[in-house]
Amino acid sequence: MPGDCRLIQFDVIAEATNHFSESNIIGKGGYGVVYKGVFADGQGIAVKTLICLSRHGIQGFRNEVALISRVQHNNLVRLLGYCDNEDHKILVYEFLENSSLNKYIFDSARSPIILEWEDRLKIINGIARGLLYLHQDSRYRIIHLDLKPDNVLLGKDLVPKISDFGMAETLRNNETEANATTTAGTFGYMAPEYQSHGIFSAKSDVFSYGVMILEIVSGKKNRDYPKQNDGDQLLSVIWNNWSQGKGLEIVDSVIMNSPFGSKTELQIIRCIQIGLLCVQVDAEDRPTMSSVVLMLGTETVEIGQPKSPVETASSSSSSRQGQEFESSTINQITVSVFDAR
Repeated sequence: MPGDCRLIQFDVIAEATNHFSESNIIGKGGYGVVYKGVFADGQGIAVKTLICLSRHGIQGFRNEVALISRVQHNNLVRLLGYCDNEDHKILVYEFLENSSLNKYIFDSARSPIILEWEDRLKIINGIARGLLYLHQDSRYRIIHLDLKPDNVLLGKDLVPKISDFGMAETLRNNETEANATTTAGTFGYMAPEYQSHGIFSAKSDVFSYGVMILEIVSGKKNRDYPKQNDGDQLLSVIWNNWSQGKGLEIVDSVIMNSPFGSKTELQIIRCIQIGLLCVQVDAEDRPTMSSVVLMLGTETVEIGQPKSPVETASSSSSSRQGQEFESSTINQITVSVFDAR
């Protein structure tokens, strides 16, 4: 495989993880188990073992090795190596001490670190820069297709790193969209056109990113919100509050219980508005990641007026037959920078 990623012998990985000791387990999922380990030279690693050796699982494994070994960015997790033999499919990553974003925004009561607004804004910005690199600046135009808080790991100083490229696709030459070979993803984060028709583009990731912004700001999980709130949809509730000038009413109490000034309030409202733009039903109405990075980084840049995402919210509960899914998985500011296409 190209890049810095190297083939690592199974015995070396086994020794690094104390022979895959249960005490070293740091994560589990449908794909397999993640272990913490240490190489002989003292380098910390995270080892993801694939337990489901189905055709789809092996394809995802090789897809991840092929794609992530070719990219390098501060906001993407670094793949150090892999083991690929008849009995074992293993990915070896850099070890990130602060686990996944999911743990910090949805379980703040048990989280070892409280995410203040400044931390959340830094994470929102970092994820945006990582996506922009994938969509525009890497050697391949990579569409992640499974962006969610579980797949954003936090490193030192809470630097966010996008991980898990097993479902990623690439766009060739001048393609702006394509049809996925297999549609798979996580309910609550999948763009409507991808979930219903298998059509993906950079705007598919923009949708997922928008859901994540709104989850980071609210501290609520989009997929679970209806079950806990009499069927109300999180995206619609946020849009209704924002459109009535009551955007702060849906902000996570962790943020609201900390003192902040008018500058922070403006940042929060801007992030809500950007998140709502990203979850528009029509992909053409969503901004590109280059526009998102610009809107986040420049307070004087005007932001578009998002339409109600009510159709988006209702469509997230339907699926196209035959698809594979992971189940668990102030005030308006006026516009102008929005190169939606």
